[in-house]
Amino acid sequence: MREQNNKTMKKVGLILGGVLLVLAVAVGAFMAYAMDYYKADETAHEVLEGVDVIHPADGGYYYLPSGEDSKEALVFYPGAKVETIAYLPLVDQIRDRTGMDCFLIEMPLHMAIFSPNAAEKVMQEYPEVEHWYLAGHSMGGAMASQFASQHEQELDGLILLGAYPYKTSSVDTLTVYGSLNVSVAEKIDYTENVVVLEGGNHAQFGNYGPQDGDAPATITDEEQQEQTVDAIVEFVDAKRAA
Repeated sequence: MREQNNKTMKKVGLILGGVLLVLAVAVGAFMAYAMDYYKADETAHEVLEGVDVIHPADGGYYYLPSGEDSKEALVFYPGAKVETIAYLPLVDQIRDRTGMDCFLIEMPLHMAIFSPNAAEKVMQEYPEVEHWYLAGHSMGGAMASQFASQHEQELDGLILLGAYPYKTSSVDTLTVYGSLNVSVAEKIDYTENVVVLEGGNHAQFGNYGPQDGDAPATITDEEQQEQTVDAIVEFVDAKRAA
């Protein structure tokens, strides 16, 4: 009996060892995948060094104050596997042209899926803000829509860039995507507040260069971002006038 128990324990030990080995390999492979992310280009770094950007010591987000006593603010979720500051050129333009304070969120491992409720922390830290907008690119947009579905009464608007709703909500939504971003176009089954950027692609909402599997754009990233901000300004102005 003792010999049989020893064999059983040895067998269980081998199985557990095999499971742990598989888990270790899987975790290692995922970490390697996550750390191979798209880096911000020179333009993004110039914005970081040249404009009023506050990065709290405990991290979590980049704060772009409007310089006014604004009661409006926008929180931005980056796309997956993209360095956070790659979105500073776009967010800086949103701040300048809307007059809103803006917050660019740093996501764990550069993936919004790991912190879909990140906006809640910012909203709690700035209770003086009366009107909140939430925006996101790609996976960041999907996770922004999830947050919106759970905080409908706290948001004035949701802005999806190269993304479509992962969760639907009653929050007024602006959707902007490039005409060459076919995978997103196929998922958009609504027409209200939808802006298609002719010649735009998936990646050029941020400044991080070409993205694997993305169609080459026929407009520049500056043009794509300027048209995107045009759409956002129109959307926000309509909300203000309502």
